[in-house]
Amino acid sequence: MMWRLVGPDRYWRTEAVAGFAVTNNFYLGSVAGGVWKTTNTGLTWLPMFDKEPIASIGALAVAPSDPNIIYAGTGEPCLRQNITYGNGMYKSTDAGKTWTHIGLDDTRHIAKVLVDPRDPNLVLVAAIGHAFGPNAERGVFRSTDGGKTWKKVLYKDENTGAVDLVFDPTNPRIMYAALYQVRRQPWTFTSGGPGSGIYKSTDEGLTWKQIEGHGMPESVLGQVGVAAGAGRERGFALIGGEKGGRAVSDKRAGKR
Repeated sequence: MMWRLVGPDRYWRTEAVAGFAVTNNFYLGSVAGGVWKTTNTGLTWLPMFDKEPIASIGALAVAPSDPNIIYAGTGEPCLRQNITYGNGMYKSTDAGKTWTHIGLDDTRHIAKVLVDPRDPNLVLVAAIGHAFGPNAERGVFRSTDGGKTWKKVLYKDENTGAVDLVFDPTNPRIMYAALYQVRRQPWTFTSGGPGSGIYKSTDEGLTWKQIEGHGMPESVLGQVGVAAGAGRERGFALIGGEKGGRAVSDKRAGKR
């Protein structure tokens, strides 16, 4: 496959992409340029978020069961020196034409949004929280009513947020989350701590259990990225830290 640039030309850095192949509607979220949409696989792009008070997008998700429903998490999750913050979650029910703010105002930086493949109202959000200081509105949040109300279902402490979130592709009741203890300061960057770790849920995100041992590094973890493979109960992790690296878990084969 040959890659080519499809634009748009003026949107700054991108942290989020989402789409629905059947309709050819695809979206990207810029860290300082809002949400952009293409209906012709990238030939042209239109800005869809210009009327909103925040332009920083950290995560996007299109509901698999209804492509008109889109969720946008604001605030870029890549905590560079020059970062832009958000004010929570937004939702569109008309394929991005209009948006409604649906809460989680104080999360500041949202890294991932998941929508249940069968139910567009079941949504999970991974929030990093404040970059420059502690706050309680961080971790994994869950909504069963399309964002009208939220419940915090995974939380470690005021210094640790959620940086990744994935479904098991063969069973959406199973999901994995990565927590990340991090602090951005004007003069330094502190990545990792005892709050970082990988968690698993088997009940659609209601409860979570930390994955420890079984070959996981015993040292303090930094940022972690997680993925789940189809068909073999296989999980993958990119683990930051002194003894980090790329890890794989294959339950059926008994290997880790």
